[in-house]
Amino acid sequence: MKTVIIKRNAYGRGKHKFNEQFRDFAKHCGMDLKMCKPYRPQTKGKVERFNHYLRYSFHNIFKVRLSMMGYKMSKENANAEVMGWLDYTANARIHQTLLQKPFDLLAEEQLHLLPLPKPYKGIHPLKSTERSIAQEHRVKPKQRVHIPQRDLQSYDEFIPAAVAYLLTYSLITGGASWQ
Repeated sequence: MKTVIIKRNAYGRGKHKFNEQFRDFAKHCGMDLKMCKPYRPQTKGKVERFNHYLRYSFHNIFKVRLSMMGYKMSKENANAEVMGWLDYTANARIHQTLLQKPFDLLAEEQLHLLPLPKPYKGIHPLKSTERSIAQEHRVKPKQRVHIPQRDLQSYDEFIPAAVAYLLTYSLITGGASWQ
């Protein structure tokens, strides 16, 4: 994945340049990053085959079913439907390679799974390493601040303060502030 490996063999044969944020996330989750050879599916396990099964056993059928009723597929209705498909179709079938049901295997493997890690906070480095050459040919450090992308749940702690501010503002001004 280009989001994980920035450049192959950047530091010599077999020494690749990884995305530092992803490397930090993998370390947080207890994972080791291992490179697979490109265009060799036998080195990547069975994950990619499940995507094919998902597309042809659920996605295409669900899309046709919705279009026959005059609807379009969205993330919301697909997510609502996929749980039933997983419970009654994908995980209830006998897997051709394993010759067992995935639900039964999950029950056995759950005894050996590690606990979930704490929520990932990420690395938030302040980058000031870039330099620019001024007209006087002096080197000045150029400040760059890295602002990470966050999901909306990280702002939940600010909601009570925002509501209190809006209520106070509306009481002072005598009305709502979003007219």
